Amino acid sequence: MHILITNDDGVRAPGLAALAEAMSTLGDVTVLAPDRNWSASGHVKTMHKPLRLHQVACSDGRPALSCSGAPSDCVALALMGVLDREVDLVVSGINPHANLGQDVTYSGTVTAAMEAALLGKPGIAVSTEQTETVGYATAAQAAVAVAKKVMNKGLPEGVLLSVNAPTLPTDQVRGTRITRLGRRDYRDQLIVRDDPYGRPYYWIGGEGPVALPGEGTDVEALEEGFISITPLHMDMSAPRSVAAELRSWDW
Repeated sequence: MHILITNDDGVRAPGLAALAEAMSTLGDVTVLAPDRNWSASGHVKTMHKPLRLHQVACSDGRPALSCSGAPSDCVALALMGVLDREVDLVVSGINPHANLGQDVTYSGTVTAAMEAALLGKPGIAVSTEQTETVGYATAAQAAVAVAKKVMNKGLPEGVLLSVNAPTLPTDQVRGTRITRLGRRDYRDQLIVRDDPYGRPYYWIGGEGPVALPGEGTDVEALEEGFISITPLHMDMSAPRSVAAELRSWDW
């Protein structure tokens, strides 16, 4: 089994090293990750400039490849032939913040796994609210358990998994739930300032998002101390009822 490890926090992020160490118990691991932080980058495809790879080391000294592109570029390069071996499984993370609800559209961690699904390989994204006391141990253990299942069972075409681990020691986790996406209330604010030359510039700031409760959601699972596994599908079509409503309009 050949497992590709990537992330959106950069090749030297500690969560990447923790994930690579955990996944090495299941098979051969190759780390190919961005050379800088791409958090909240979304699903990027670099087409207007060349991509470059460099031999580097992870934070724990593990050999790795860094890429000048986005997380999804890393996966595309690996699966399209830049490596000398075919990849069987793509695991992205461990992100130091949970990816819940609408976060999956922004998250480079999740969209790396999306790229795997687009290219016909199983993809898993792993996230947690990392703290100094818990670290990445719980999320790494969850990643191994999920990867084992995926390796044995496979995933349906176009499906990827978003895994979120609670901020608890492993012996306090209450179990695992298969969930749906919840909701996050984003409280973004537009901040306008002037540079030293009097020209305006803009920041999107404000408070962090607030998770909204919902039965059966990833938000609820984490709040109740469970590992959340949310299956996502690349077919983002609206429900048939919406399409039927649109067909009833006078076009």
